[in-house]
Amino acid sequence: MKPLSAILADAAAVTTIWDEFGPVWVFVVAGLAGVVLGLAVSLLLTRYTRRMAEQQANQLIDVARREAAVEAHELRQKVEDELQEKRAEITREFDRREIETDVRLREIRAHEESLALLDHQLEQKRERLSRENAAIRQARDAMRDMSKSLRRRLEGVSQMDAEEIKKNLCQEVEIECQEELRQLRRDTLERSERDLEMQARRILVATMQRMASKPNADITATIVQLPNDEMKGRIIGREGRNIKAFEAVTGVTLLIDETPQMVLISSFDPVRREIARIALDGLVKDGRIHPASIEEFVNRAAEEVNVNVEQAGETAVEHLGVTGLQPEVIKLLGKLKYRFSYTQNVLDHSVEVGFLASMIASEIGLDPNLAKRAGLLHDIGKAVDGEYEGSHAAIGAEFVKRHGETPIVVNAIAAHHEEVKPETVYAGLVILADTISAIRPGARAEAMANYVQRLDRLEKLALGLDGVQQAYAVQAGREIRIVVAPQHVSDDQARDLARELRRKIESELQYPSTIKITVIRESRFTETAT
Repeated sequence: MKPLSAILADAAAVTTIWDEFGPVWVFVVAGLAGVVLGLAVSLLLTRYTRRMAEQQANQLIDVARREAAVEAHELRQKVEDELQEKRAEITREFDRREIETDVRLREIRAHEESLALLDHQLEQKRERLSRENAAIRQARDAMRDMSKSLRRRLEGVSQMDAEEIKKNLCQEVEIECQEELRQLRRDTLERSERDLEMQARRILVATMQRMASKPNADITATIVQLPNDEMKGRIIGREGRNIKAFEAVTGVTLLIDETPQMVLISSFDPVRREIARIALDGLVKDGRIHPASIEEFVNRAAEEVNVNVEQAGETAVEHLGVTGLQPEVIKLLGKLKYRFSYTQNVLDHSVEVGFLASMIASEIGLDPNLAKRAGLLHDIGKAVDGEYEGSHAAIGAEFVKRHGETPIVVNAIAAHHEEVKPETVYAGLVILADTISAIRPGARAEAMANYVQRLDRLEKLALGLDGVQQAYAVQAGREIRIVVAPQHVSDDQARDLARELRRKIESELQYPSTIKITVIRESRFTETAT
């Protein structure tokens, strides 16, 4: 054991060391404790932050999963809707094809039935002709045998030679058979006419059954709707400068009356009227109406109408399958889109006539393409502005002749109103197809009030001329006959009077087709002898 003195020495040394280094160790220990505490707090904060981050991540994952599920459901629903639409569209297309196939099958069956009926009729004719030929041969043989026996008897009882007897017999037989021959000829001709009439009716019925078209309900008046009545004043402009500029550029007449929120465009040129309608509609929507903008919108409308005209002509040509037409002819044909005969659109009427003519031609064994071409172009003269004079048939024939059409087509166009003599059967086909298209139910309709007003206006125009005593509108307004006073109007003046009336009608009336003007100047002198 250490002695007490040594222990005390050690204790004193320790005390000395503690006195010297005690505070430092206390500070070190406190620092270490602080570090440990900081590490512990940092660890706890890290764990808490990690736990909160994991919770937020889980929440975001849940939200993303729900959004993905919603988007997947929406996508699935969209795909199902598209599939349903496609399925419905395919079903509709299938139904339409099935209906078209059924219609075609019916047409084929009807055609086959008509052919079978025609074959049966031809077979009956052949059998009847065979029986008649056999009867004629039998009668001829009987007459020959009778003539031989009679000649032998006459030679035995008479001194006449064989030539004289033959001559006398021929005269007697001719006298006896003359009435029978006339009756046989009459019966044969009547039977042939009946057969031809039946065949013609069958062909027309078969053609009209194959041709299905809806009635037109278009109107010829051009009306532009306005947003309010204030727009009328802006269209007129200060001192009427806007409306004057519009009418000068377009060549139409604007009628602005008390009718609310609308103006009427009046012009005998349907293309100009359409250009004016598009331009005025654009000006109303734009709101800036002055001479400069009017000219700009009219130019745009003219370009748009020209494009529409070309597209309409090309569509009609492609619809019928007609080839080889020059661009000038197609463009002029497209102008018929804006022209109407009563309520029937002239372009639709031309396409319909082309179809009808080709069908009739195919029924009777002619070239359907040639008939279709003539039918399509038969009314093209109605679209010519004024370069030619005469009826639209003559104008159209002259126009297509200048553009290389065949004489058959030219004559069919010129003769479709029988103004010239038809030279080929194709002209007759066009006349027939034009008549069928015009007179079918609903094709051309005109209100009775408009019809009476047009005839009354025509007669008043004629009566307004000097020297006219009476005026009569005949042939449903297609001809006007006027009677002039012979003491006031000479022959030359009557000719000038007809020209003046023609100019008045062309400038002041709107009418279908043509109007024939006949001026009658007559002097009568009566005396009574007693």
